[in-house]
Amino acid sequence: MTVNRHFANRTLLTVLCMLVTFFFAAREGSVQTIPTRQIPPRTLPTPETVSPEMQRILATPIPDNWNTPPKSPDEWKAFAETINRTPANLQPLRDRFGVKSEPIVVNGVKAYLLTPNDIPPQNRNRLLVHLHGGCYVLGGGEGATSEATYLAGYGHFKVLSIDYRRPPEFRYPAALDDAVSAWKAALKMADPKRMAIFGASAGGALTLSTVLRLKQEGLPLPAAIGPGTPMSDLTKTGDSFYTNYMVDNVLVGPEGRCQAMAEQYAGGHDLKDPMLSPVYGDMRGFPPSILTTGTRDLLLSNTVRVHRKLRQAGVVADLHVYEAQAHGNYLRGTPESKEVFEEMARFFDQHLQK
Repeated sequence: MTVNRHFANRTLLTVLCMLVTFFFAAREGSVQTIPTRQIPPRTLPTPETVSPEMQRILATPIPDNWNTPPKSPDEWKAFAETINRTPANLQPLRDRFGVKSEPIVVNGVKAYLLTPNDIPPQNRNRLLVHLHGGCYVLGGGEGATSEATYLAGYGHFKVLSIDYRRPPEFRYPAALDDAVSAWKAALKMADPKRMAIFGASAGGALTLSTVLRLKQEGLPLPAAIGPGTPMSDLTKTGDSFYTNYMVDNVLVGPEGRCQAMAEQYAGGHDLKDPMLSPVYGDMRGFPPSILTTGTRDLLLSNTVRVHRKLRQAGVVADLHVYEAQAHGNYLRGTPESKEVFEEMARFFDQHLQK
């Protein structure tokens, strides 16, 4: 009996020593630097698997000033005014699709109502709400309605495109407040079960954060959403910020002008706040979602992480990743654009009540 007790005590002491050793080894390992990989310089060929139009876009060189943002409010304003001019191809685009645009004000927010000449019976009581991209600073006015025109044209939906307020005059939460105010107005125009919200880039993030706010305020949610390549994490967290660095010839890198514009919008607010970085929000109860990105998109990971967050929350979510496309390339009027917007239209048709 005594021998067995001594043996048991020694065994217990041995196990305790092993546990203590493992604990300190784990602690020591936890403070070690996470290993990195060095990638040798490489040449990226233009793929033959995309349209000639997309090939030309992919061959566009990276601008020299991609990481030299304006430094003062006046410089920001001048920069935005240069970019925000109405593109020359906007009216031809409307003519091509037979879409008319009407400037309106909804609940105090400027907007444009885009109406196709041809609206099938199942879409007559449906309405899509559009939140444009532009890294929160760019876009605005009629020039920001191209994406809405594509979906109105390819999907034959009425689209309400929101001209939300932007920096440097209006910072967070101005854009989000406008999106929510416009949604409240839209609820008087159509049944939420027959409505969707969509947008790309900053508009994709605003789509997600708008739903978070609607949940927070107990307001009706749309029947579906379409966040395209969303700026869902302003903390620059995500693998493709590094794997697609200098590969994406639109955003280029995490220290570029788009990040500077997003920080202009944030105005010193915590970048991890879910209303700015919605990937950190509670996505339980979100409506069915269609997400769009490309293999060369700097925000590929931002899009993938939102998709996984939605799926983990039990939400119906489709992820569409297009060959070789950089950030928002599907907005450029290529043959791939038709495929993207027809996919979105089918998704909305599936989930919106007729």
